[in-house]
Amino acid sequence: MSEWWTYRPEDFLLFSPRVYWRLFESHNAALWPLHLVTLAAGLAIVLLIAGRPNIRTRWITLILAILWIFVGWFFLWNRYSTINWAAVYIAPAFFVEGVLLFAASVHGALGFEKRRAADWIAYLVLGFALLGQPLLAPLQGRGWTPSEVFGIAPDPTAMATLGLLLLAHGRLLPWLLPIPVLWCLLSGMTLQTMGEPQAWTPYVALALVAAAWTWRMIRRAG
Repeated sequence: MSEWWTYRPEDFLLFSPRVYWRLFESHNAALWPLHLVTLAAGLAIVLLIAGRPNIRTRWITLILAILWIFVGWFFLWNRYSTINWAAVYIAPAFFVEGVLLFAASVHGALGFEKRRAADWIAYLVLGFALLGQPLLAPLQGRGWTPSEVFGIAPDPTAMATLGLLLLAHGRLLPWLLPIPVLWCLLSGMTLQTMGEPQAWTPYVALALVAAAWTWRMIRRAG
């Protein structure tokens, strides 16, 4: 038996890249054309925040809550778990995030009305999650069928949520950040282990959000 330190991350991967992207193809085929609804919901959230978000804050968090629970149930629990047993332990975290967002909606615990200098970073992350992430599959030669869409796949949903939370303030904010952050780290490591070039996307989203939060704390302290 080989010594444990001789193993590489690839040795613990339970599926091949072909199986992974095939999973998204079957997931998209089963839910189409719901993608148009979730993408429209994401664009509506951006317009609400850019306009007069203080009027529709509860709707923004309610939409996010529904989508987190939906992705956790339909993708992680029902599909991803068929190729990765760890998904059954990750799916409840998506449900928890949805419940926290629902609580924020009910109690009005988040607000978006204040404008800050680093908001452009949040809109950059949001824009990529909504419009850039679905383009990665065809740009890498896989076609449109395995594209990852906000509200359907976990990566764009988590990244868009980070962008939205970067625009927010409120007492529940510290509780809403850990799960999307951890998912982006986990997804980035999975894609990196598979040797997929798009592994950089969740890492860059995290780096941008971290930079914006750091800048905000420096300005607050100074």
